[in-house]
Amino acid sequence: MSSLLDRLPSGSRVSVIRLRSLGDCVLTTPALALLKQHRPDLKLRLVVEPRFAQVFEGNTDVDMISEDVAHADLALNFHGGTRSMGMTLRTLARYRAGFAHHRYSFIYSHKIPRAQEILGVERPVHTAEHLASAMFWLGVPRTEIPRAKLTASPLRESRPYAVIHPFASAPEKAWPVERFVEVALHLRAACGLEPHIVAGPGDDAGPFSRFYVLQSAPIGEVKNLMAGAALFLGNDSGPAHIAAAFGVPVVVLFGPSDPVTWAPWRTESQVLTSRGGIEQITFEDVISAVESLKVRA
Repeated sequence: MSSLLDRLPSGSRVSVIRLRSLGDCVLTTPALALLKQHRPDLKLRLVVEPRFAQVFEGNTDVDMISEDVAHADLALNFHGGTRSMGMTLRTLARYRAGFAHHRYSFIYSHKIPRAQEILGVERPVHTAEHLASAMFWLGVPRTEIPRAKLTASPLRESRPYAVIHPFASAPEKAWPVERFVEVALHLRAACGLEPHIVAGPGDDAGPFSRFYVLQSAPIGEVKNLMAGAALFLGNDSGPAHIAAAFGVPVVVLFGPSDPVTWAPWRTESQVLTSRGGIEQITFEDVISAVESLKVRA
């Protein structure tokens, strides 16, 4: 039986609806690479909120980046919320695909089953595997899932540096700030790595005033900073996935999130967890993880 992709004529228009958030956007790029490698003739429109559009800028697998849909031959909904369902319908696509577990999946012409069923496994899967499995189900031949694909202009610093992201979207996902300061000082003194701090608009970067701080910067600037780093250290968050996309060694601290699902993808890494909560991870635990990666100036 022919696959859905086999039914698409050459040059067909495909709208991939992603919308947000940072980590999800980064981990969508392996799936896009698989699709474009198999069908380079397809015209891919990536539908994403403007604040995350720079994740995909420069990506040769994407033909157009937009905050809204246009007429398409295939609409692929990777988001799954109510707004994205409306967008899926507005494409007027003959073929509408999305995961069967989405709340309003009755609007899909093709419901994508669980990743475990597609991949033939019964284990928790990584988000990159979950999204890539959709491409295999649509007709892309099974192959190794690549690293996330981002483009950047790496910074040229006078000395090697480590990027630290000591903030998180929720208190239970955030390791104590004062311990990040301790680790930053250790990286400078013992490893010869100059700490560079990444902070968002609402983050209090005051405790890191003795270091370089990149705050409220566009994603493009964060990519440039990350691409030249010798090490990334931070809480489970989107910047960790940006670092992994550039092959930067990563140490990431997890709170309640599942590290199997959200661990750094295809880069050398150390994942730290604690059953008692993220605050139970010690300074010594983090230093040991950094040392195991053998990163030096």
